Amino acid sequence: MHVARIGFTPLKGGRHRAHEAVRLTRRGPVGDRMFCLVDPDRDRCLRTVESPTLLQTSVAWDGTVLTAELPAVTVSAAPVPTPEVREVDYWGRTAALRVMDGPWAAAYSTHLGREVVLARAAPGEVVYGAVVTLVTRSSLARLAEEVGARVDGARFRSTFELDGDDLAPMVERDWVGRRLRIGDAELRIRGIVPRCAVVDLDPATGVRDLPLVKALASLRQPGGGVVFGVDADVVVPGQVTTGDPAELSDR
Repeated sequence: MHVARIGFTPLKGGRHRAHEAVRLTRRGPVGDRMFCLVDPDRDRCLRTVESPTLLQTSVAWDGTVLTAELPAVTVSAAPVPTPEVREVDYWGRTAALRVMDGPWAAAYSTHLGREVVLARAAPGEVVYGAVVTLVTRSSLARLAEEVGARVDGARFRSTFELDGDDLAPMVERDWVGRRLRIGDAELRIRGIVPRCAVVDLDPATGVRDLPLVKALASLRQPGGGVVFGVDADVVVPGQVTTGDPAELSDR
C-alpha cells in the first residue's frame, strides 16, 4: 500500500489541491486550513455546502504570501493580522479567529455576492473531526461503479488517498483503532468519517453533478450512517511524500 495523492488547502472550503509532500505535526498537516472566510454579520465560518462557488477558487500559501485565484481576479499579498479576534460558530463549537487585512475580503465578497472577511485559525481549529483523513482508491472505484461515473477523490477532501493491489473496497472501515505508518509519520485511526451533501459537488466548479450521498446510503452497513473514509490522529510527526509506503499495525 502506498500514498497515491496528498491533498489539502490553506483556505477552508477552497479547492482541494494536490501536493507532492506534506509535513505532519500532532496538530495536523502544515499549511492545511490555516485561513477561513467568516460571515461578519452572523459570526460564522462559511460552509462549502452553503457556498459551493468557494470550490471555484484555488489558494496557495508559501509561508508568507497568500495567493487566491478566483474566476474574475487573482489576489496575492502577505496577510496582515489585525487586532480583531472573532469568536465564531464552527459546526456548533466556538473557534477564536484573528481577522486579517489584505485584498481577499473584497475579492471573495464580490465572488460570493455577500460580505465576508478573511481570518486566520490556529492549526486544527477549523477541522471537523480528526486532523487527518484517508480514503482508498479501491473504495473510490467501488463508488464509481455505483454511480456509473468517475469519482474524483478531491470530492472527499482527504489528506491522503492510498492505493495498493490487494485493497478491497471500503477496507478502511476495518482500520479503526489501528496504527498506520506513512512516510516518516505514524497515525492512529480514530473513526469513520460521516459525509454530507458537499460530496455531490464537482470539486472544481461547485456544480451538483453526482448523487454520491445517495450512493453511499445504498452502500452503508446495517445500522450505519452515510460515511466514507476514516480520520486519524498524528501520534508520530513526520514528512510524507507521494509514493511513500503505508503500513498498518496493531500496536
